[in-house]
Amino acid sequence: MAAIEELESSVSAPRVHCWRLAALWRRTLLLMLVIGQTGLATWFMLSVLPYRGGNALELGMLVLFALLFCWISFGFWIAVAGFVLRRVGGDPQSLLRRQDAAELAATPLGRTAILMPIYHEPIERSLGGLSAVYQSLERTGQLEHFDFYILSDSRDPDVWLQEQAAWAQLVERLGAHCRLFYRRRQLNLNYKSGNVGDFLRRWGRDYQYMVVLDADSLMGGDTLVRMVQLMQRHPRVGILQTGPGLLNGRSLFARVQQFSSQLYGPLFATGLAAVQLGEAAFWGHNAILRVQPFMAHCGLRKLPGWGLFRGPIMSHDFVEAAYLGRAGHEVWLESGLGDSWEESPPSLVDELTRDRRWAKGNMQHLWLLLCSRKLRLAHRMALLNGIMAYLASPLWLAFLVLTTIATTRLVLWPINYFPDPHQLYPLWPQWQPLRALSLVLCTLALLFIPKFLGVADAALTRRLANFGGGLRLFASVLLEILVSALLAPIRMLSHSRYVIEALLNIQLRWAGQNRTSETGWVRALLHHAPGSLLGAGWAAFALWLKPMFFYWSLPVAIPLILAAPISVMLSRVQLGQRLRRWGLLLTAEERRGSQLLEDLSNNPLAGSHQPDFCESVIHPGYNALQAALARRGRTGLRRQRLQALRRRCIELGPGDLSKSERSLLAQDAESLQLLHQQVWRAAPRSPWGRLLGRQIVSPCMSVPGAAVPAPADRPDHPLSPPTEGVTDDGHLPGYPGYAGQ
Repeated sequence: MAAIEELESSVSAPRVHCWRLAALWRRTLLLMLVIGQTGLATWFMLSVLPYRGGNALELGMLVLFALLFCWISFGFWIAVAGFVLRRVGGDPQSLLRRQDAAELAATPLGRTAILMPIYHEPIERSLGGLSAVYQSLERTGQLEHFDFYILSDSRDPDVWLQEQAAWAQLVERLGAHCRLFYRRRQLNLNYKSGNVGDFLRRWGRDYQYMVVLDADSLMGGDTLVRMVQLMQRHPRVGILQTGPGLLNGRSLFARVQQFSSQLYGPLFATGLAAVQLGEAAFWGHNAILRVQPFMAHCGLRKLPGWGLFRGPIMSHDFVEAAYLGRAGHEVWLESGLGDSWEESPPSLVDELTRDRRWAKGNMQHLWLLLCSRKLRLAHRMALLNGIMAYLASPLWLAFLVLTTIATTRLVLWPINYFPDPHQLYPLWPQWQPLRALSLVLCTLALLFIPKFLGVADAALTRRLANFGGGLRLFASVLLEILVSALLAPIRMLSHSRYVIEALLNIQLRWAGQNRTSETGWVRALLHHAPGSLLGAGWAAFALWLKPMFFYWSLPVAIPLILAAPISVMLSRVQLGQRLRRWGLLLTAEERRGSQLLEDLSNNPLAGSHQPDFCESVIHPGYNALQAALARRGRTGLRRQRLQALRRRCIELGPGDLSKSERSLLAQDAESLQLLHQQVWRAAPRSPWGRLLGRQIVSPCMSVPGAAVPAPADRPDHPLSPPTEGVTDDGHLPGYPGYAGQ
């Protein structure tokens, strides 16, 4: 405690004041640049319009153009700021620049929990990734300061039984007894934030910090240690967010996303961090949080409004950062912290499926933006930034609709020389095609200059070899631009639909993400058919209306029409790997190797078999493990219901039970043991008898206890069955790593 108090006293008030002054003038400069650039472009747009904004239609187009151009301009100047700061060695206001490496390395660590909330995730990948993080921390020699928690919200008994078996196997292979814990909630309220909140209510008081990982997260041990040390040295910091890059992409879609994140990501992360400073956003993962203030100030109340704005907050991360800022704590994005990764969805369809949830969560922030009091302006802007990430799409779509209406009126209707009934002189419409072309080229420049700044940054930091050399890097950038241009209209139409669905409060199904599979033709056609029909209809109408308008519509219409084949092609792993062999879309980790990727490829769970409900009943080793992890001592009505379910299960087989009914049986130790005994006595022609016959000859049954150590064979084993029930804190005495259900 003395060391921590000394660290706290070392943070002087003038230094804190210094970053706030820097943030003020940086944000003022950014605002002036964005507003000035947008005002100039809007004036130019006004001169392009035939009636110079003289009617409601053109005024609507002008307003939409200004909003969209302002959004693009903001991203452009953030990238420019990041490029400039990287040229001068980094931001002097960042946390990493406030002390030298020796001071940081000498800082003692605080006790830290590493959390991985999961919900119906691929078990081998998610727990294998956690294993890679564990091994990386072990190599630092600082593992003793960290505990790991797998927090499951999975509902399907086949899934969570496999999670429990995989966890037990991972504990055994890593030697992680009393360090790697597993807990599954029986009631998954309030999504991921509720899962983390459940952990904090039970064990939050035991830790100073917690690191939140997604199921596809990877973080290096040195980065985790440095994050804890930075939190120790800066006690006003409530959240320290890394800028995770994308890694381990295999499909063409994932590799394009991965390449762009590693080439352009450092510019945007550096620029964004420089503007936000101590009032940054929180992205929900690959970040460290100070537990005590988070517990005190970040409890998320349900929204009190109506429709979309009533009920639990879905996208909780930005809100938690805003609440910490309101309470006087700092939130930092530290772009200098490397070795922080996540994975891209493998296909466009999977990305859009994820965006559907994110769009609804970000639209909820409209209520918080308007109704929450005392939020800092920077965090309000972060909420607005998240809203605009999806709202920009319907704005673009509306701009296209108004442009189509305006063109139709000019072609099919007589020219109205007196749009205002009170005007004395006629208004002559004027067309300025050269000015329109110049405006389009300027807009494209704002979109593409940051990409070539990324190339320049790679050259100036001598990272060209990481991307395969200068020529291959340039070719990869052109390929990425082509793919991005094809994807932009598809995303625009999908996001527009998601925003409308969110505002109408259409219910979504919360499910695990696909992180590996390719997109089939049927799924792609069903997903993209409405957009393809709309794009084809719009192009046909434009061709009938005016050939020049048809040519203008093609950059948007062609991707919409070909959305299904584009989606299928981009999801192909074979195509992505072929481009990798040609040296295109390469990244540094693929050129130089990565210890984290190596640990992930040497996954302790690779090729291992995990039991579903039937195997957990039949297999002696699996049954002993799952029964030891289940609850005991059911009484009253619950016991009577379990007895009835057991009879049905034995007589009619597991197929006659619903998932929730099988889950009830799998949570009860007595039921698992009795089912195991009855199944081995089942008649050969009964449902269980046939399942038993297949299991006896299957590979996992040929070597009993091969998947997990058989607890009955080793009474002294840390995973041996408990002799008592669950303790008050939720742990099973015989299972030091099992955190209960």
